[in-house]
Amino acid sequence: MTEKKELERIITLINAGFHGGAWHGSSVLEVTKGIKNKAAEYRQKNVHTIAELIYHITSWRIFAVKKINGDEDYNIKTENQNWGSLGTIDEFELETLIMELTLSQDELIKALEEKDDNFLELIVPGAEYNYYTLLHGIIHHDLYHTGQMAILKKMAPVKKKDDDYDGKSSYFSSDYEDEY
Repeated sequence: MTEKKELERIITLINAGFHGGAWHGSSVLEVTKGIKNKAAEYRQKNVHTIAELIYHITSWRIFAVKKINGDEDYNIKTENQNWGSLGTIDEFELETLIMELTLSQDELIKALEEKDDNFLELIVPGAEYNYYTLLHGIIHHDLYHTGQMAILKKMAPVKKKDDDYDGKSSYFSSDYEDEY
């Protein structure tokens, strides 16, 4: 049987960055945990919303899965394919976005578990880079956007007891309790 040591290390990094236990801090799921729909749709000037970032992370996981399965033609060509066309987000839509994100993670790991280390050197169909680069790209991509989501989550308006938002950010608040 062919070695899977490097691929197993990559899978461990992908899982830690997604589920938790990474040395750098909060994972994708840890940042999205407990987020409310108002915070997910909160837009700071020309920055993507948390909901758009979740959609975007999911899109690139789907891209990776399609490429691992040999789909040379699949690509993310439009802004809508990349970021979605999300407006107002209700609780159901947010739950669906997070569920699709989690499912895309599961599909990615399942596809990788069927491969070995030799797979990492193969060129991604329709690309000029190999799977090693693609998978490390997914790891870096997750970390980058998780940081963005964490900051946006802190900047979103604080929820009052009566379920209204007071328009103030909790970013510099010492009593930040992750309530939005």
